[in-house]
Amino acid sequence: MGISRMNFAEALLGSSAPSEKVALVTQQGSLSYGELREQARQVGKGLQDRGLLPGERVLLVSESSIFWVVSYLGIALAGGVSVPMAVPVDSAFFSNVHDATEPRFAFVQAKWLRRLGALLDPLDLLVSDLRPPHANSGSSLITLAELTDDLASEPGLTRSDDELAAIMFTSGSTATPRGVMVSHGNILANSEDIVASLDIGPDDRMMAVLPFHYCFGTSLLHTHLLAGASLVIDNRFLFPEKVLQNMVDSQCTSLAGVPSTYQILLRRSNLKNMDFPHLVKLQQAGGKLAQPFIDELEECLPRARLYVMYGQTEATARLSCISPEERRAHPGSIGFGLNRVSLKVRGESGEPVSPGEVGEIIASGPNITLGYWKNKAATERVFSNGLHTGDLAKVDEDGYIIIVDRARDFLKCGGKRVSCKQIEETMAHFPGVSEAAVVGIADLVLGEAVCLFVVHPKGSNIEGDLQQFCKKELEPTLLPKQIIYLDSLPKNKSGKLDKLALKKMLPGRN
Repeated sequence: MGISRMNFAEALLGSSAPSEKVALVTQQGSLSYGELREQARQVGKGLQDRGLLPGERVLLVSESSIFWVVSYLGIALAGGVSVPMAVPVDSAFFSNVHDATEPRFAFVQAKWLRRLGALLDPLDLLVSDLRPPHANSGSSLITLAELTDDLASEPGLTRSDDELAAIMFTSGSTATPRGVMVSHGNILANSEDIVASLDIGPDDRMMAVLPFHYCFGTSLLHTHLLAGASLVIDNRFLFPEKVLQNMVDSQCTSLAGVPSTYQILLRRSNLKNMDFPHLVKLQQAGGKLAQPFIDELEECLPRARLYVMYGQTEATARLSCISPEERRAHPGSIGFGLNRVSLKVRGESGEPVSPGEVGEIIASGPNITLGYWKNKAATERVFSNGLHTGDLAKVDEDGYIIIVDRARDFLKCGGKRVSCKQIEETMAHFPGVSEAAVVGIADLVLGEAVCLFVVHPKGSNIEGDLQQFCKKELEPTLLPKQIIYLDSLPKNKSGKLDKLALKKMLPGRN
C-alpha cells in the first residue's frame, strides 16, 4: 500500500472510503468516515491546545465504542501514546499501570469514573458525553463534546515509524503488568500484511465482539479502517443470541474470535439453527481452537471461510495466517509468517530444527514491537535477535509450523491470559503444601482450564479443604478443573520444575 513513514491514525483516516460511508455501527448509533475523520482530528487538536506533548501517555478507559475509537485516533494524531485499559477496571491494576506510565491525561467512559475515584485525582480527565452525577473534584473534567467545540485546524502529525503509538499491557493478572511498546510503523506494517492475507476490502463488515483494549480487537479496528471497511461494535457477548441476531440484521460479512468465542457460540447459542446469508469470512486467533470445534464451525457455516491466525501482543497482533485449504492439507498448522514476517523454529543451539524436531518459534519483521516499557531486562531476554515467542513448535516436511506447547508460563482461560505463577503462589498459602504447579488442560467452554499438581503430606485427604480454599482465593475461571496429588514434582537437570514432564502425566498424554 506504500503508506509507511506515517502516523498510523493519519493512514487509517486517510483511507479511500467516501465521507458518507459508515465506519462504525453501535447500539447507540453510527458514525460515518467523514464524521470519524472530523472528530478524531478535533480531539487531536484539543489535546495539543491543552498542552499534550509528543510522547506523553494518555490512559484510555472505556469499553469498545465510538468514544474509544475517536479518543484513540485523536491521541495518536496529537502525537500522544495511548494506554488502553481493560474494563471492568481493576483498581490495583489501574494503579500499577498509572504508576508505570505516568500519564497526564485520561479518556474515561463516564460509567467508570465513580469506581476509580481518587485514583484519577492527579489527571486531566476527558470523559464521554454522558457526564456522571458526581465529578471528581481533584481533576480537570471536560466532556469529549466540549473538547471538540470550535476547533477547526488539524493537529501537527508525527511521521516516524519508530515513534511510540501505544503501550499495550499483556496481562492484568499479576502485580507487575508488562507493557508492550507498539510503534506507528508496527501498526501499519502488521495491518497492511493482515489486510493482504485476508483480502479485506471496502465491502467487508466486521462483527467486533473482541474488546479494543486487547491487541486482537485493536487489530480488527486497524485493518478494517485501513481497508475502508465497516465495523459493527457489540459488547453483549454475555448474551450471544443478541450478537448473532445483530450479525444478521447488520449484514455482517466477517466475525473474529478467540477459541472461547466459537466454543460458546457452538455450545451455548442458537448458531447452528440460524442462517447468516452475508457471512463469508471467519478469523480465529488468541489460542488454539480444537479440531472438533473447527469441524463443527465449518459444518454449520459452510459459506464462511475460516482463517486460523497466530500472534502475540509483542508482535503488534498477528504473525501468521493459514487459509482453509492449507489448514486441511496440514492439520494443526499455523502456516508461515505473514508477508513481511519471518518465523523460524530453532533449537537450543539456535539452528533451524529438522522436520519433527521441537524448537522455539523466533519471529522477525517490521511488526515486532520496540520491547517492554521500562523493563530493559525482559526486553533483552525476549527481543534479542528476534522475538522469542516462548512457543514450542515443530515443522512438517513442507515447512509448515505446528505449535506443540507453550514455553512461557501462562494459560489462556476464556481468552484471558492467566499467570500460572500467580495460582501457584496462592497455593503456597494453604497449610502444609510444599510444592504446587499449574498446567493447562482442555476445556469445552474456556478453551483451557487449570490443572493443579500438589505435594502435601496428607495427599488427597485434603481435597475438600483445598477446594474450599480455591473457591475463596481464586476467580471462578481460575478454579482447578483437576487436582493431582504427587509425592514430589519432577525437576530437570538444572533443578528447575519440569512442566513438560507434568503434562505427560495428564490422562491421554504420554
